Amino acid sequence: MKAVIISIGEELLTGQTVNTNAAWIAMQLNHAGIEVMETRVVTDNKDDILRTLRSVEHMAPLVLITGGLGPTRDDVTREVLCRYFDASLVPDQQVLDDITGFFALRGRKITEINRDQALVPDKAEVIRNPYGTAPGFWFKREGMSVIAMPGVPYEMKEMVNKHIVPALMQKPRDQYLVHKTILTHGIGESYLAEIIAGWEDNLPENISLAYLPSTGIVKLRITAKGRHEQSLHKAIEEQVEKLLQLIPEYIWGYDNDTLEGVAGQMLKDQGKTVSTAESCTGGTIAQKITSIPGSSAWFAGTIVAYHNRVKQEILNVAPQLIGTHGAVSRKVAEAMAENVKKLLNTDYGIGVTGIAGPDGGSKEKPVGTSWIAIATGNGVSSRKFRFGDNRERNISRTANAALAMLIEQLKQETVNPPGR
Repeated sequence: MKAVIISIGEELLTGQTVNTNAAWIAMQLNHAGIEVMETRVVTDNKDDILRTLRSVEHMAPLVLITGGLGPTRDDVTREVLCRYFDASLVPDQQVLDDITGFFALRGRKITEINRDQALVPDKAEVIRNPYGTAPGFWFKREGMSVIAMPGVPYEMKEMVNKHIVPALMQKPRDQYLVHKTILTHGIGESYLAEIIAGWEDNLPENISLAYLPSTGIVKLRITAKGRHEQSLHKAIEEQVEKLLQLIPEYIWGYDNDTLEGVAGQMLKDQGKTVSTAESCTGGTIAQKITSIPGSSAWFAGTIVAYHNRVKQEILNVAPQLIGTHGAVSRKVAEAMAENVKKLLNTDYGIGVTGIAGPDGGSKEKPVGTSWIAIATGNGVSSRKFRFGDNRERNISRTANAALAMLIEQLKQETVNPPGR
């Protein structure tokens, strides 16, 4: 099955609100084997919405709409859908009870405009909304389904997860979509494409590859299409095995994995702990790590040594190291990693120092220069990076690189445990 997603709201076109709904819906549809052909964003204008509906009606048998179902005057989606499907609004007691209960639970009196939200199109199936006042609607006509949902993300997600996707999954399917995303770090998109070009050229006709680059990470999404779901999974796993032979040093995870999540699971599995000493990243690595539930089992803490005085007085970095080599240097990063490991009594220590920018760079050490060190029970290793001139991106890429180096170290010690 193929689908089109329409997002309604002027705030989406002006940039005041980021359209996360369309991306999330597309992901759920893809997991359900439904191919999204197009997404569109339309302002809160009746004629524009109607024109958009008419323009996509022959593109796909499924159209999903978010936004414009609220109680205010600029919420016109319900009215447009009645016009499009030649429907009339009729009162729905169950919806009215839902709305009344919603207000009663919050100790508020229902307003007249909210009461009007219980008027529903007589040619649509009503999708109840336990988290808001706007119900959703499912219209069906001549092999076409149009599903309208509120624009509030948690209200929309409830409808998609509990009602819409389960109903769509029950329909007979003539094609399945199976995805697998391979996560890489430490290599640019063009270099990666060159290495795996031969593999990509020999992919079966029903399997395609997409490159999805982000900050320091390149995702390789493999998609297989066909009539037999199990054979598609098997075909994808065969291709993943081939990639593991080609680029094992760059692959660190799959699908929805995160660097911090993978590192944390490896530490947990090995019964190890880590601490961080951060300068240019300002605690970003620690924030990523502590976003993982249960991270206290393997993360002791961090010292944000932004000023040299903190590096010297708290982390015990020798002043002569900073004086001789500079704060952004191999020696200082390694001292930070080793000393935070000792201070917080962990198995691993991460030390990061760099020039995030936009100021502070020099010819020898331009903006974007970072040194990252990993201290272990067997010594310390370090690496120099040059990420560019964007401060936000430099911080993010440095944090990701530090976690990737930790994963690399953990992999090495799994194969060659200390003391061998």
